[in-house]
This record gives sequence, structure tokens and C-alpha cells, in this order.
Amino acid sequence: MLSFSSQLTEIKGIGPNIALKLAKLKLHTVKDVLYYFPFRYLDFSKISKIADLEDGQIATIYGKIDKVGIYKTFHKKMWIVEATISDETGKVKAVWFNQKFLINTLKEGKFANFAGKPILQGKHLTFQNPMFEMINDEFQEARHTGRLVPVYPQTEGVTSKMIRFVVSKILPDFLDSPEFLPENVVKEFDFPSLADSFAHIHYPDTIEQAQEAEKRFSFQDLFLLQLINASEREHLSKQDAYACDYTPEYIKELFSYVPFELTLAQKKALHEILEDIKKPHPTSRLLQGDVGSGKTIVATIASLVVANNGKQAILMAPTEVLARQHYETFKKYFEEFSNGIALLTSAQILSFHGDGLETETSKKELLSQIKSGKIKIIIGTHSIIQKNVSFKNAALVIIDEQHRFGVDQRAKLMHDNKFIPHLLSMSATPIPRTLALTAFGDLDLSLINELPKNRKPIITKAVTSTNRQKAYDFVSQQIKSGRQAFVICPRIEAPDPQAPLTPRQLFNLEVKSVKEETEKLSKKIFPNFKIASLHGRMKSADKQKIMADFKDKKYDILVSTSVIEVGIDIPNATVMLIEGSEHFGLSQLYQFRGRVGRGQHQSYCFLFSDINSKSTAIRMKALVNAKSGFELAEIDLKLRGPGQFLGQEQSGLPDLAMKAIQNPQLVQAARNSAYEIIKSDPELKNHPYLAAYVKMFREQVHLE
Repeated sequence: MLSFSSQLTEIKGIGPNIALKLAKLKLHTVKDVLYYFPFRYLDFSKISKIADLEDGQIATIYGKIDKVGIYKTFHKKMWIVEATISDETGKVKAVWFNQKFLINTLKEGKFANFAGKPILQGKHLTFQNPMFEMINDEFQEARHTGRLVPVYPQTEGVTSKMIRFVVSKILPDFLDSPEFLPENVVKEFDFPSLADSFAHIHYPDTIEQAQEAEKRFSFQDLFLLQLINASEREHLSKQDAYACDYTPEYIKELFSYVPFELTLAQKKALHEILEDIKKPHPTSRLLQGDVGSGKTIVATIASLVVANNGKQAILMAPTEVLARQHYETFKKYFEEFSNGIALLTSAQILSFHGDGLETETSKKELLSQIKSGKIKIIIGTHSIIQKNVSFKNAALVIIDEQHRFGVDQRAKLMHDNKFIPHLLSMSATPIPRTLALTAFGDLDLSLINELPKNRKPIITKAVTSTNRQKAYDFVSQQIKSGRQAFVICPRIEAPDPQAPLTPRQLFNLEVKSVKEETEKLSKKIFPNFKIASLHGRMKSADKQKIMADFKDKKYDILVSTSVIEVGIDIPNATVMLIEGSEHFGLSQLYQFRGRVGRGQHQSYCFLFSDINSKSTAIRMKALVNAKSGFELAEIDLKLRGPGQFLGQEQSGLPDLAMKAIQNPQLVQAARNSAYEIIKSDPELKNHPYLAAYVKMFREQVHLE
């Protein structure tokens, strides 16, 4: 009897050679194959008589092989296997190109199903490269013909036919798989059982059966993820955290240091965060807001509240540039803060104690001050949670643009005490609510959905190739008036002209590259301006220098890849040119656009695209007209689907769960059911099958 964990080599008929090929698709165990779903189905279900065949109409016939032959074409470049098939109504020819081995399979006198599209050649119909299946009699169950035939994602040496063969060897052992979903949910949504779902998604009798099975598996993935989220919340609710209290008077005092008034949305988000960190158990929150909406100042004030309670706050940024920027924000607005702020990156080690003096100290000394608690606010990249950094009493961790930061990572900050820090994760990527509830269901959600009052809307235009020169002339005027510009390109360098190209690479062939565009702009378009380039393959120190020099106005134009998406604040930059804008998602384009419009001057964004498709036009129009990133995120979710929108690796979600996110009712039902179960059975002791599935799912989406 096979189990989920059985290796494929344990199955009769599957030897090491086939197993090695299947491993290319990461199919190693029985479970891997059962959950390797078809992406479409060929309808070969109608068995036709030969006399009823029609030109170009897909059909399956059952007939006798009367004659088989093989020959080469005139130029001897191609082998052709030809067979004559007959039934009681007539005869038809079938030919296969460059499949010489079939001469050993197709035997005269044998019966088989043949499925494909007959083509009229002269006066006679001919099947070209039909699928076939040797059948002993008309009543034998077919796998590859005579039914809805599943088609799987393939790779070299692994065909759908091979996968169908493996599935057929596995399925019989799972036709009585025990159900693990809650009975009330199965009834409410009329889901097929787990056993039926396996059968129906791999070998459906109707398309409707396959769709129902897919819906069930989509819900199943959502439900398991929500169980993990609910379990994590339950676990945290029983842990200890430092409770950091505050008074309205202290918050007003902090506001007085900031030279602008916080928006209502900022104040609401801050209140939610401060109420979190008052609690004696660790909390988790996701703070979302457009680029430039003021998330940093909210996080800064929360950190100061923690420090005022004698505890430590840690702020982690994805890049050294951003870490430095956060450090400068603290110094700029709260220069009287005397409880110690440290910047700890591979490039710099600095500390500030409110006396107006910045100290560059040794790493050893700084680490000692952090460990003793002398320094209350620590800013850096992910390097600050390494083994050599110890904290005295970390009460709050703030993660900028990094969604996944679980309990295990927080535990690294606990040092010798039992207190787990509160978590605040910040993101400028606007995520639709259903997606946030699913992918980040273990986090409470706060939104900053309005921009500061002094911000001018960024004027956005979609630019065709005929208007390219006008855009360049406009950029030139802006730079001459003292402003700066970004140019974004989808790739770093042009592809090797000698290298073979995949279909995806062919699509990208005309995509602008940073290196080519920098050279073109420097020599032909803007020879009188200073231009620099930036991309992900550069060394960190080089990137830091380029960005710092651009901020200091040593360059007029910065040509960059998407690394600029999360980057430094350049108030003087007023123009964003995006080449090949059709190659970016709407939310990503929105992020790029947010790099300008940070200062007092009117800013502009030009979307260059040489593809005049309807879908491109819809997307560009959406960006031009969108009033907020959240509005745009909903459009992007509908146009591209959640898998492309967020990225599977970032979300930890399988494809089917991604698909299900577009059904809010399913998301909410999965969430409600999961939380009900965890509330009554936190360890899932009364749900052994469910506990086993949760464990497998954790491993599948790398949540261990």
C-alpha cells in the first residue's frame, strides 16, 4: 500500500530511469505526483466511426491496424511512420513525423484508440501525429484517448503521457483517502471528498468535475495556510512581551518635533501600533502605505515610545541606503534624543546620543553598548540579527519591505530573557485586502491611504514612440531648471546575439537594457548632462556611492533597473521615465512613480511602450488614472492574477491558493473555519489527519 511519502521507485513499473526524469519536475514522492495537477484537458471523449470523421474536428476512433510502414522523405531528412486503420465503416491513414520508434509499437492486426485532428489531404482524411493507445477491446478503460485527457506541465524527457502512466499507478491506492476538511465546510461549499477530488482532477469524466476538484484543492491550500496563521497567533498570545505604555502628552511632545502635521491616516495607524505595544504578549502588524505616505515617521515615533519605556527598538531595512535614510530621519527630527541611536551596516558603524555629535566607534564597542542597553534604537540591514549582535531587552522589531519574519526569527533577538518582541512590518506595495488576509493572515493590518497635504499629484503620461523626442525635450528642460531624472529599464544588459533564445527571451528581445540605454543617453540624447547607472549586479558599496552622489546632485540622470523600486529619497528628482513599461506590473510601476514627487516641485512620470496591445493600453490607462496604490492593486490583481501580482516565493502560496484569492467568500470561509478549529483545539490533537496535512503544507511552502 502506497503512502504520500512513498518514493516513486517503490511503484511497480517505475524504474530509476523514469524516476530520474520525473525528478526534473521535482516529482520525488507519491504526494508530489498526486498534487501535480493538469493545466488543461484535451477532449477526446467522443468515440467516432471513421466514416463520420470531419476535416479539422478533434475526434477519437477505435480501429484495427491493417498496415504499418516507414520511409524517409525525398531529402532523407525525416522519418515518417504511416499506418492504415480500419473499422466497420471505412479506413483512414495516420502519420507520425520523426518518431521512428513507433514501428516497434504499432503492430498489424492489433486494435487501438487514435485521437487527434484529421486533416483533408487531397480527397482523403489523414491523422497527423495522433495520440494512440493500444486497446484489447472497446470496453477497456482508456487513459490517453477516448476521454478528457489531462495535459501536465512538461520538461525535456518527461511527457504528459509518462505522467499519466505514473498517476494511473498511484490513484487506486488513494480512492479511500480519509477526509480532513471540517465536515460543515465540505457541506457548505458542496466540495467533493478528498478521494474523489484526486480522481476528478487527474481523470475527470466532465470538465465540471475537474473544476469542482480544483475549487476544493484551492480552498484546501487557503485553509491550511490560515490554520498556520491562526496557530501562530494562538502561540504568540501565550508568550510574554515587554508592554510599552505611553501618555497622550508624550505623543504630543513628539509631534512638536516634527515640522509637519501628520495626516489622519498616519495618526490612526500610529494609535493602532501604540495600542499593540502596550500589550504584554507579542503582537504582529503590517503597515501599508504608498511610497511617500509617511510610514517612516510613524515607525520612528513608535520606536521612541519603546525607548521611553527603557526598552530597545530594532529597525531593519532591505538595503544599506534605506537603513542610512531611516537613521538620518531620527537625527533630523529628534536631535535631542539622548538614549542612543545606532546605525549598524557592513559599510558604516555610527551612533548618536542627542548631543548633536555623531560618533564613529568600533564595532566591538557599539555591540557592547547595544548588549548593555545603553543604545535604545538600532537601525541596520538584516545583518543586525546575526549571532554576534545581542540585545538587552528588544521590545519592538520594525521590518521595512520584508513581509516574512516569523517567531523563530524573533526568537533570535531574545538574548537571555523570555520576552518576544512585537513586530511591525512596513510595505509600500499596496496589497488588496483578500490577498493580505491570506498571505499575511498572521498580521493585523494598518493602512495609510492618504498622502501628506503638501504633495502634488504626479502627472503621468503614456508615451508612444512618435512622441519620444518630445519627452526627451521635456526632460532636458527640467534638468536645465535644476531638477533630476530617473530612467528605468527592465534589464541590465542586452542578450548574447549568438545564444539560442527561449520564447520568453524572444518576447524580451527589444527590451531596453541599463548598459545600452546609459550609453545611448550619454552619447546621443543628453551629451551635456552627467549620467550614472545602477543595477543589482553592482557591489553594495558601489550602489551606495552612486545613490549618495545622485542625491548630492553630482549626476543629472540615473539609469537603473528595478533596484530603484525600494530606494533613497531624492526630493530634487522630478521626472521618471520608464522604458518597456509593459514588462512591469502595475504595482511595480506605481512604486517607480513614487520615487519622484517627494519634494516641493511638480513631478512627472512617462511610460514608454512600443507594444500597442489592448491589454497594455488598459494597464497604462489604469496607472494614469489611479487615485491610490490600493485602487491600482485591485486592478492589477484582476489583470495579472495574484501569483504574478505578489510572487509565489514572497507569499508562500501554491498556485491554486493564489487563484482562490480572487474569491473573497472562499478566503473568508477558510479564515473563519481555521480560527474556529484552533480556538477549540490549538494543538490539533483531535484532528490527527489535519495535523498531518498542516505539517506537510508547512514543508511545501517553506514555513518551517
